Formats: sequence, C-alpha cells, structure tokens
Amino acid sequence: MNNRARKLAALSIAAVISTGLSGHAQAAKCGNNSGGFPTWIGQFKQEAASAGISQKTLDRAFKNVRYATKTISLDRNQRSFKLSFEQFLQKRGASTIISKGKRLKKQYAGLFSSIEKKYGVPPGPLIAIWGMESGFGAFTGNQHTMSAVATLAYDCRRSAFFTEQLYAQLQLIQKGWISPDFKGAAHGEIGQTQFLPANVIRYGVNGDNSGGINLGSAADALASTANFLRGHGWRRGGGYQPGQTNFSAIQGWNAAGVYQKAIAKIGADIDG
Repeated sequence: MNNRARKLAALSIAAVISTGLSGHAQAAKCGNNSGGFPTWIGQFKQEAASAGISQKTLDRAFKNVRYATKTISLDRNQRSFKLSFEQFLQKRGASTIISKGKRLKKQYAGLFSSIEKKYGVPPGPLIAIWGMESGFGAFTGNQHTMSAVATLAYDCRRSAFFTEQLYAQLQLIQKGWISPDFKGAAHGEIGQTQFLPANVIRYGVNGDNSGGINLGSAADALASTANFLRGHGWRRGGGYQPGQTNFSAIQGWNAAGVYQKAIAKIGADIDG
C-alpha cells in the first residue's frame, strides 16, 4: 500500500471512529463482568452498522467472539509495571535483549540504515521495542484479537479507548488486511512490535518493498515503529534518554514510566 492509499485509509477509519463515538457507540452500556457482554455485542453491532461498517463485516467479525476472560485478568493484574526499574529490567530479560540486539543490529545493518535514513530513528530503541514486545518476533500472541478488543471495549475500565480500537479492528477486517480470527496479544496488539489496531492504520508502512503492510514481517514492523516514533515527535539526531529531545516519543509508545526508561536504557546499550 502506498502512502496516499494509507493516508486515505486512515482518514476513512478516523471518520468511522468519530461517527461511532459521537453519535452511537456510547449508547452501548459497558459492564464489569461477562453477564452483559452478549447484549452489548448486539447493541454495538447496530451502532457500528449505522457508523458505516458493513453487515457482512460485522457478521464475519463477531461470529467467533467470546468474552476474553484471560484478557480481563491480565488487564487487571499488570504487576510488572509496579516493579522497580532494576526488577523490571531483570524480569524482561534486558541483558539477553541487549546481547541478541547487538547481533541483530549487525545482521540487519542495511535495513536499520535505510530506516534511520528515512525516519531519523537509530537502531537501538527500535531493537529494544522489538525485543521487549515479542522477543524479536518469537511470540506475537495466541489470543483471538476480535474477542480481546471487543471485551475491552465492553469493559468499563477503558471503554472509550478500546471502542476506538474496535472500530479500527473492524475496518482492518473490512479492508481485508487481517482475518476475523486473527491471533495476537491479550490487548489486541498486532505483529512483531505489537501495534494496536488504530496504529496499524495510522503508522503502518512497508519496510521491505514487498508492496503490502504485514506487521508479522520484521522489516515492516520495524519501519512502522520508526514511523510511529516520528509521528510522536522524534527528531533526527536528538537523544532519547529521560529529559532528552526524543524521550517524549518513547513515552508515546507505552504509558508505563518503567517501560519507557527500559526502552531508553536497552536502546542506548545496543547503540553503544
């Protein structure tokens, strides 16, 4: 997909999300357990149809959707973000990420060079994100993405945020970018660097000249991550440690302070 097509798709999704949230989606009543989930799905499907999602897409997308108990459990118990910085680094295997990351930096030197030339982002933070999010693509998730995102949109804790993600997910399915039964991480993240559905549209780019966008590909995932960081204010040549120019772009990637500092620390060690 070229840049013009991607931008048009992003505008299309933004319009659907805006219509759904402002005119309809808030009517579906959120809940804190599985009891009201089937009723909520029925209400949401009506609202999504009036916001421009086709009935065919809705039928396909929700056919196998179930209340994602594991997703809710993980969402309620994100204990790793409550660890000290040193504990977090140890739990996430920072030393292993740094060691392997340095090898991958050499192995994919051409790719990282082209990404830095285009987006201004050096290899270190990209490799840190790649390693922390999926173990360099070793595990990108085994959860039913539609179920995860729909459950979080229904759940009252962050309903508005995940309703936006759900509309984006439906657009991805409607456009044929992913299947209704796509498997990803517990909160609906997609690909080797774990993009949420709306960010696939906003920042997804082709990194290997294959002509399409596949975040299961390392090249596409890394280029898209660089595009995300640039879209969040990354400035070529600026530092990315806490207090430096580009740390705010890293903050855009993840809201947890300990995670942000880990990306900066691991990235710096990889960049040398």
